[in-house]
Amino acid sequence: MAFSSWFSRFSSSSRNIYRTIQSSSVYHFRTQRTYIPETLYSEGTKPVLSWSGSLIPLAVALSAGSIVFDIGRNPSMCDASGVDDYRGGTVGGKDSTDLVVKGSRKEVAQELIDELKAICGGNMTLDYDERYFHGKPQNSFHTAVNVPDIVVFPRSEDEVSKIVRSCNNHKVPIVPYGGATSLEGNTLSPNGGVCIDMSLMKNVKVLHLEDMDVVVEPGIGWMELNEYLEPYGLFFPLDPGPGATIGGMCATRCSGSLAVRYGTMRDNVINLKVVLANGDVVKTGSRARKSAAGYDLTRLIIGSEGTLGVITEITLRLQKIPQYSVVAMCNFPTIKDAADVAIATMMSGIQVSRVELMDEVQVKAINIANGKNFPEVPTLMFEFIGTEAYSREQTLMVQKIASEHNCSNFVFAEDPEAKKELWKDVCIPLSRLAELISRSKQEIDASPLVCTVVAHAGDGNFHTMILFDPNKEEQKREAERLSHFMVHTALSMEGTYDICKLYLVNTSSGLNAE
Repeated sequence: MAFSSWFSRFSSSSRNIYRTIQSSSVYHFRTQRTYIPETLYSEGTKPVLSWSGSLIPLAVALSAGSIVFDIGRNPSMCDASGVDDYRGGTVGGKDSTDLVVKGSRKEVAQELIDELKAICGGNMTLDYDERYFHGKPQNSFHTAVNVPDIVVFPRSEDEVSKIVRSCNNHKVPIVPYGGATSLEGNTLSPNGGVCIDMSLMKNVKVLHLEDMDVVVEPGIGWMELNEYLEPYGLFFPLDPGPGATIGGMCATRCSGSLAVRYGTMRDNVINLKVVLANGDVVKTGSRARKSAAGYDLTRLIIGSEGTLGVITEITLRLQKIPQYSVVAMCNFPTIKDAADVAIATMMSGIQVSRVELMDEVQVKAINIANGKNFPEVPTLMFEFIGTEAYSREQTLMVQKIASEHNCSNFVFAEDPEAKKELWKDVCIPLSRLAELISRSKQEIDASPLVCTVVAHAGDGNFHTMILFDPNKEEQKREAERLSHFMVHTALSMEGTYDICKLYLVNTSSGLNAE
């Protein structure tokens, strides 16, 4: 991986870097104690390393393999059958239709099991069903050849630190586990080891009303957090999907439908506390909203998917609950017309809070699932927030833009219940969104597979759901071909991608595309 290679090179020159830091003004400020933020110390007796003081341990930990330690070549006791076929290497690659992530493992020592029991008490399990549940996430298309050997449920940062330190001493891999709602197989354990389930660490530690920030543990869900914040007139604006936890949202750098207004996870996290691979605890910054000093380790950890450390505390930026909102829906003859309106709206400077796009197949699915009768054509949905006058003004401005792009129907709702009913429901530069969606849609329509397109159109982010039977090789290959087409097209437009092979239809079980 790029990070591993980079940090390996960084580690090899760490002595020179350390000498440079020693001679720098930053180092002298620390040694002379002219400025020591109180965030450098934990609430208990155990000192917490500052980001500046922990830069070298972080590099060393990462170059040593980060969270995945020295792995043996023994097959897992969890899934013995066919293990030899999957040893070594990785899943995927060009023209690959493999479903099982390869891996190998070493036997977990009884000494480690005893240490974890001493740390966690009854909050750990060796039960196969529980290990299988954590190792074969229902939301991920791929599975792994192994599942965790042990699942632990820490209740505090101190327990996490001790767990990680013990695993490091025994060279056993660990996988942090949040809400398990991600689609990319982030929580798979191809090398067995220890799964650290953070679900018991779900407290709101401190709410700073005047500063509009909150300090939480990683196991709390964003929906539960917003229920807690609502009486104070505040909310956390990221909404990736039901069940997602704040720790996992940081680890995957999630976004959501409100990202067009409030940004993604990296824009809404002020600082983190992280347990590194050797058990040390690092705090990546203070609560100050602005700092030009040192490395931005907060953004390094966000999106690292558990490979750089285990997140144990998050300080989040909050927003005021909007005073008023309007939800609008408009229909178009083609997907390109709809995408062009999304681009034109953003280019006009209108401050929308949501812009969501659905193709005709997705609208049909909504009608079937909910007994609705929406026009089955490409559709855009908007949300406008602010004062009543401002929201209505923005709605009328977008209605004018839509009318210039073949909009056939424009409806909006202001009543709370009407808005709720109307709303429920690969990333590139915004200027290329219409072209990419149009080209992808042409390829999809020519495919024998049933596919739908939905998009967070305001920030150039769209999802294609490909329905196929994983037991039919020709359908798997066609799904892979479509995926490759969209990936390479997005990359050619200076974009990026995130492949989630979740969406399938199992025709052998009597299901069909509808």
